[in-house]
Amino acid sequence: SCSRAKDVTMPAKLPVNFFSTRSPVIDLFRGQLDYADHLRQDSEIVLYFFYAPWCGQSIAAREEIEHVASRLSDQVLFVAVNCWWNQGKCRKQKHFFYFPVIHLYHRSFGPIEYKGPMSAVYIEKFVRRVMTPLLYISSRSKLLDFLSNYEPGVLGYFEFNASPQPPGYLTFFTSALHSLKKDYLGTIRFGVITDKRVAEEISLVHSGSVYLHRHVNTSLIYPNDIMNYTAENICKWALENREMLIRWLRPHGGKSLLLNNELKKGPALLIFIPYNPLAEIHPLLDEITKVALEYHNCNKSQAAEPDLQHLGDTDSPAFDSSVPDAHMKVSETFSLTKYPCCNTVVLPQWHSISRTHNVCELCINQTLGVKPNKVHVPHCNFLEIEAALDSFYLQERTFFQVISNTIECSNFLSFYSPFSYYTACCRTVNRHFLSFISSEKTIFQTPKVAFSSHGKKGNTQHSIPHIEDRNCFIPDLHITGTNITGLSCRTNKTLNLYLLDSNLFWIYAERLGASRSTHLKEFAAIVDLKEEVHYVLDQNRSLVGSTLENFIKNFSILYSPLKRHLVDDPSVHFHEQRVITEVTTNTFHDTVFLSEKNVLLLYYAQWCGFCASLNHIFIQLARLLPPDNFTVARIDTTRNDLPWEFMTDRLPTILFFPHQRKEQSVKFPEDFSVNLPNLLKFILHHSSLSSSEPCTKECLHKETVLQQGHISHLEREIQKLRSEISALHQAHGQLEAQLSEARREEHKLQQQKHALEKQHKTLQLHSERLQATHDQKNQELLEMAEKLQELADASENLLKENTLLRILVASREGRLQSKDEIKESVQSEQTVSEDNDVSVSTATATLEEKRIDNIDTIQTEHSSGNRTE
Repeated sequence: SCSRAKDVTMPAKLPVNFFSTRSPVIDLFRGQLDYADHLRQDSEIVLYFFYAPWCGQSIAAREEIEHVASRLSDQVLFVAVNCWWNQGKCRKQKHFFYFPVIHLYHRSFGPIEYKGPMSAVYIEKFVRRVMTPLLYISSRSKLLDFLSNYEPGVLGYFEFNASPQPPGYLTFFTSALHSLKKDYLGTIRFGVITDKRVAEEISLVHSGSVYLHRHVNTSLIYPNDIMNYTAENICKWALENREMLIRWLRPHGGKSLLLNNELKKGPALLIFIPYNPLAEIHPLLDEITKVALEYHNCNKSQAAEPDLQHLGDTDSPAFDSSVPDAHMKVSETFSLTKYPCCNTVVLPQWHSISRTHNVCELCINQTLGVKPNKVHVPHCNFLEIEAALDSFYLQERTFFQVISNTIECSNFLSFYSPFSYYTACCRTVNRHFLSFISSEKTIFQTPKVAFSSHGKKGNTQHSIPHIEDRNCFIPDLHITGTNITGLSCRTNKTLNLYLLDSNLFWIYAERLGASRSTHLKEFAAIVDLKEEVHYVLDQNRSLVGSTLENFIKNFSILYSPLKRHLVDDPSVHFHEQRVITEVTTNTFHDTVFLSEKNVLLLYYAQWCGFCASLNHIFIQLARLLPPDNFTVARIDTTRNDLPWEFMTDRLPTILFFPHQRKEQSVKFPEDFSVNLPNLLKFILHHSSLSSSEPCTKECLHKETVLQQGHISHLEREIQKLRSEISALHQAHGQLEAQLSEARREEHKLQQQKHALEKQHKTLQLHSERLQATHDQKNQELLEMAEKLQELADASENLLKENTLLRILVASREGRLQSKDEIKESVQSEQTVSEDNDVSVSTATATLEEKRIDNIDTIQTEHSSGNRTE
């Protein structure tokens, strides 16, 4: 029985060192995960770098890891583990979906996975955050620096009198590590206050208290009476209640929905700046953060927070530690009496001045007539806005004026609560003055606020003008901030602010419209997916706070003067000699709308095969139509970002824009086949529509000139066609001559073919005869070979018999010689004396016996020889 052969496979090559032997990184290239765990027991901070030797990203990150290890090897243990070799423990125990993977351990806590960019500065920054997850604050200046940072901050107050650590300190320390584990960007900063007097500045009295700092909203203190004091709960509480004024976006380079999920939340301002995480100061980032803070500061005050500029003022009642709810009371009083939620509406126009609009601001104020036990900060909800809007339109005649230089406000009693009323303010805005971006002057230099009471009397609260005023007029608050303050709450086009590192993600900026040749990688753009538009900040202007403020305000106003950015294809260059005009985003308006010609436009795409088959038809059409009156053009929809009103969901699409009626574009019917006659009928039908006005002599003259131009153009085309026909006739004659010559050649080839077929048959017969002769000779040779074999066998037998005969003859001759010797010995013995008769007789008897034995032996051999013969 035969067994099936086994598959032969080549074993994997033994792994080699991935890092240099001189590198500070310990390279476990055989995947010794157990040895790596043994090394971790003796080190406080350990970084594991899991790699695959073939992985390109692992190879690229190797140099970055070595750079970080060269700087931190005296404090951090760097271990690289080959997690791809099939015989290693790492491959058997770990199942990674990508490489490389970085895990950090802080003593027994971990792993903390790093998911940021594989850049040395970012990795080092993250390692340092793991090394020191807490910042120790021992003075008021350090507290001020901590609170002024744009990142959310969590502070814990602990009295270091007990040994070794005060109660709750290790829990707070672990919560800082948990935040790094859940959010690799490290957007929450954890700090520890060790001085009681410094802790009292933020109303922390008891040791173990935790404080979450927020810039705009009210800061919070961890509720020990509601939630258990555990590391997971503190981290969860901080992540859920943190304030994200501006967020970093760091795409990992793979396929993800990061940008899509963020852009779907609403309009987004994407700011690209060069960022070094290890730098001590970031002036540009601080300026952007200040703009974000002002933009989201809807309360327009820091009353709910300690005054960072006067942090040492302990006499302020708002921060008196003896009042437990001081922050909440101040926040409620300030918000309830000063700052409502507002919405902007535009009144319908009842007058004949079409360039004038009445822009009115609906604001929700809540004033307490009889103070309840607890009043929360009001929130703008849909029901309140709707009620204010209904009340406003009921009293609309009160505010209607053609031209007004004052801001008029009225108060309406709420339908839902006896403690609330609504404020509606209105003032007139000319559309011409809405493009005030280049001017720093306000529309109303000295606005006069006039109030008319239509509900609750005695309430003289000042209103907050809309962004078109350029300067917020609030006399009794004396706000020193910019007029972007609180804009996110006073407009329906609220922006989400995002930061991206231009050193890593400049390709995204280029896709949004950034210049590739710029040396300073600073860029800002607003993307609105819902409206399918995006705006780009002029790169010739420096990216500073004032520029960003104007950019945000121009986007937020009712009639935004920002020009939509359209993506064009910079690689398209066309020659003027082409009969078909290639239209791009930049030339669309000039070629189609500003042109004084009739325009036929084809929408196509590079991947559309049917679109390419129409090229020759449009070339013929362009040659037939007079170029002075018609333009045949096309536009690539895949390379040009067109306005939504001119987009199409089907390709190819043909539109005709008649002269002087460009807004009345006509689409070529889809049920008609696209050919030259149908296109000509379509164009002539829609370009010859008669006007309702009577035609004057000038009109008749123009029409006559146009017809003469058509006639002359057609005559030229007819002459061209006649010359082409004559050329075709000449080509036809030449073709006929070539065909006759080809026929003669074909006849000769047929004759040669017949002759070759006859020769082939003769050769085939001769081949058959030779084959028969060859078979006969082979048969004869076989017979002769058999006879020769028989003769050879007979000769061999004769040789064997001859050899046996020679052996027999030789044996006979030997025996005869022995017999003669015996006879001679007998005769010699007879001559011996008679005294020895007895002995002679004995000898004789002995010899006789031998003779008899010899004779018997000879006879036996003779008989055997006969048998052999």
